[in-house]
Amino acid sequence: MQASRFAELDPYRAATHNKGIMNGVDAVVLATGNDFRAVEAGAHAFAARSGRYAPLAVWRRDGDDLVGELEMPLALGTVGGTLRVHPGARLALELMGVKEASDLIMTAASVGLASNLAALRALATEGIQRGHMSLHARSIAIAAGATGDEVEQVASAICDAGGVTVEAAEAELARLRGA
Repeated sequence: MQASRFAELDPYRAATHNKGIMNGVDAVVLATGNDFRAVEAGAHAFAARSGRYAPLAVWRRDGDDLVGELEMPLALGTVGGTLRVHPGARLALELMGVKEASDLIMTAASVGLASNLAALRALATEGIQRGHMSLHARSIAIAAGATGDEVEQVASAICDAGGVTVEAAEAELARLRGA
C-alpha cells in the first residue's frame, strides 16, 4: 500500500508503476490480436489527464484486505480485424474463455492489476532488481543443466557470489553433484 502511495506522490514512480500494469495488459492485448500501441497511448494519456502524470492503479487497505483499483481506457475487440485471419489470436480468446469484448477488457485489466501487485510486492520486499536477477539466475541454472531442487540451490549460490553466468552455474552444479 505504501509503494502504491509513493506512485501517487511521484510522477516518475507513477511511470514505473504504470509500466508494470502495461506489461500485463499488453501481453493480453498482443495475444488477442488487438492494437497494443493504441492501448498504450490511451493509457498514458489517461494517466496524464489532470496535467500531472499519475498511477492507473491504487491500492488501499479495507480491514485486513488489500484492495486494488485500476482505472484506464481499454478499447478491445473480439471479432473482425486481425482476429478473422490470425488463428493464434482466436486460440488465445478460446483459451481464456472470452466470448465478448467486455470479458476481454476485464481479463486484460485483471492481468495488469496482478502484474502491478507482483511488482509492488517485489519493490516492498527484495527489490525489483534483485527479483529480476533471481529469475535470471534460475534461467542460467537451468541452462547449465540443473534440475529439480538443484535449480534453486545453484541460482541462490551464483546470486550470492555475484557471478550469474553459465560458467559459474556449471561450476556450482559440479560442486553440488560432488564432481
